Amino acid sequence: MRKKIILSAILFGLFGTCFGQQISTWNQWSWLIGDWKGEGSGQPGQGGGTFSFKADLDQKILVRESHSEYPALGIKPAVIHDDLMVVYPDYSGSPVKAIYFDNEGHTINYSVTYSDKTIVLTSDKIGNIPVFRLTYIQLNDESVDTKFEISQDGVKFNSYIEGKSKKIR
Repeated sequence: MRKKIILSAILFGLFGTCFGQQISTWNQWSWLIGDWKGEGSGQPGQGGGTFSFKADLDQKILVRESHSEYPALGIKPAVIHDDLMVVYPDYSGSPVKAIYFDNEGHTINYSVTYSDKTIVLTSDKIGNIPVFRLTYIQLNDESVDTKFEISQDGVKFNSYIEGKSKKIR
């Protein structure tokens, strides 16, 4: 009888630990969840767009969808950029990874770090591929600053595009 109780306690502990790892909290993302509209500057020029963050799959992942439009600039044609990013928890249940896809054929794997009112996504270093950094800075309850930067060495980053967005819902 005593062995059954001990075995039951061990199995319950393992079962609880395994399923507990799948439960993710989005508290650090709560201020970003919703629909946003913004205007940016940078290459290929002035533009505008929208993005949204929404929890999906019973709160297990966070999905960002983004749409941007940049008008023609000189001899450069207008550009429409659409992307999708999924933020997901690692084995511990913490949302510290993300994967990004866009209509230009790019795929970027990110690691996520947090500080007060800031979420930073930094791409993995891979050979001769640039390192990308996407940063969200909460300015207040209804506005955010977004920066996308590129680095050849993973240390010195150059701004590619930056803009402020307002929460629309």
